[in-house]
Amino acid sequence: MLKEESISIYNALMVRNFDITLIRTFTAVADQGSMTIAANMLHLTQGAVSQQIKRLEDMLGCALFERDKRGLRLTDAGERLLGNARRLLLLNDDIWADMTELTIQGSVRLGVPYDLVGATLAPVLKSYAERHPQVEISLVCASSPELLAELEKGTIDLCVVEEQFGASRGECLSVERLVWVGAKAGNAYRKVPLPISMVADTCAFRSSVFAALSNDGRRWRTVFENGNIEATTATVRTDLAVTAWLASTVPADLDILSVEEGLPELPVFAINLHLPKGDATPQALELARHIREGLMRPRQSAAA
Repeated sequence: MLKEESISIYNALMVRNFDITLIRTFTAVADQGSMTIAANMLHLTQGAVSQQIKRLEDMLGCALFERDKRGLRLTDAGERLLGNARRLLLLNDDIWADMTELTIQGSVRLGVPYDLVGATLAPVLKSYAERHPQVEISLVCASSPELLAELEKGTIDLCVVEEQFGASRGECLSVERLVWVGAKAGNAYRKVPLPISMVADTCAFRSSVFAALSNDGRRWRTVFENGNIEATTATVRTDLAVTAWLASTVPADLDILSVEEGLPELPVFAINLHLPKGDATPQALELARHIREGLMRPRQSAAA
């Protein structure tokens, strides 16, 4: 066989090897429907993300995304790739963890807002506990501003918080709509002044919600602010008030209210991961990895 033929065959075989970085970028863009948001999550420039998607499309010889009025959406080829891409990433990350992880023990203190403890972080904490049974996990629940203050003081080892998109130095794990929430077929949103139930006066959404109402010329009154999400949920469920939550955290038995109901549009928020400025413990770094992987995977969302 000629040397040139051998090189040609070798190059053809090399093209069949996926670059995990390109696959990870592809899934981030597919999940977010935006190269800009994916770039922020991956700590890349929008141009770098665009180039990586182009490289992957060139490798496969097909377009993976197309643009419509709502942003980027997957082509038929992109839909076919996405499921396999997720499986490839999971296998890659599992192999890496299995081959590199050390025995971790000790304790780790995680700060989480009340509304993210359940469906959002429960599966992540379960997988971490199963993988590292020698680590004792402590949860500290408070509002996002309070958790950032606790991290600064060193009373917690890491935290997941809700912050207005683009206004944080934390690691962006997910970007979501902040939405109005009311009782099924309720009428609270029609009342003047608008009755609002917030979990606490330090709630991360509070200033954004009140600013939106002020800009819209809408009067309001607070019904409940006492740091208890169950009580907030109860006031909304019984149609005593409305509230504002991230779309993915809205319970199925409550309604997401739209601007058609006369309520002002709310800003986009990010779920961000924060580690201490100094050295984090091995158990905190490993928990951060689990959180990162868990929240960057697609979750059941109430967003349409």
